[in-house]
Amino acid sequence: MNDKAIDAELVGTLPAAIATRITSARRSGSVAGLVVDVAGLDTRARGELEQALKDLVGARPGVSEVRVVMTAEKKPRRILAVGSGKGGVGKSTLAANLAIALAHSGTRVGLVDADIYGPSQPTIMGVEGIRPEATEKQLIPVPTPSGVPVLSMGQIVPPGKAIAWRGPMTAGALSQLVDADWGDTELLVVDMPPGTGDVQLTMIQKHKPAGAILVSTPQDLALIDAARAGQLFDQSGVPIVGLIENMAGYVCPHCGQMSDPFGAGGVEAAAERLELPFLGRIPLALAIRESGDAGKPPAASDDAAVAEPFHAIARKVQAWLAANA
Repeated sequence: MNDKAIDAELVGTLPAAIATRITSARRSGSVAGLVVDVAGLDTRARGELEQALKDLVGARPGVSEVRVVMTAEKKPRRILAVGSGKGGVGKSTLAANLAIALAHSGTRVGLVDADIYGPSQPTIMGVEGIRPEATEKQLIPVPTPSGVPVLSMGQIVPPGKAIAWRGPMTAGALSQLVDADWGDTELLVVDMPPGTGDVQLTMIQKHKPAGAILVSTPQDLALIDAARAGQLFDQSGVPIVGLIENMAGYVCPHCGQMSDPFGAGGVEAAAERLELPFLGRIPLALAIRESGDAGKPPAASDDAAVAEPFHAIARKVQAWLAANA
């Protein structure tokens, strides 16, 4: 019999969800051999699929043994850089919550805290003081309560210790974080340090992000610096996914009056001027600050009022990633 007839005999009545994963089915005497694509399945799901195949195909007349070989095409892991022109604009908070919101939509996401001199992701993600383990000279990302694994120099260097490193050392540290054992993670959200220094150059030259997101507050000084950061990515061939306006509007908890201590609409206007997408704005809200300090990122919250701005931005980012796959 030809291979196609044997395939039909072995897998013809299998459920579609299982049959579509079979790339080869051969029979030699009473032994059935199956090659199965398990891309995107975790260890438990792979085990369940293997057992189901052995049970179903093993019930075929004349089949006494089922051998299953599992394969998975390893797709290149993509990197999404979150940058800013200056510090203090809420870039780290945005990066953490964006990673969580993307994970909630089904993307397998990891978070890298590349802000070597001012790492804050261990605090934001609720894993402060937990050191990563290592195997075969690779770091193992630290799991977090929100489900997004994270690696940061803040988990390696003792708390409160100043990091006084020159360029080559910071470049080595970044590579150690990015080249860690991220498993089946398909997207790394990288919280970049502010500005345009050694870490940014190493990221662009060695790891080449799929795209970059720029975060700024609305006032002119922050926008000037954000534009410089954008130029670095643009000149290096890294596409700008879009701009995000942070600390956009404050609602007084006492009177309900809206005010704009940092101005309003500056980032959206800049995006229009630069012909770049505007991804959205995050309000200057006490709940966002308090939850971040407490290690409970608002994107993981059941409170839609604080979570939805991050999820709305994540949907636009996910659409960009899909369109630029």
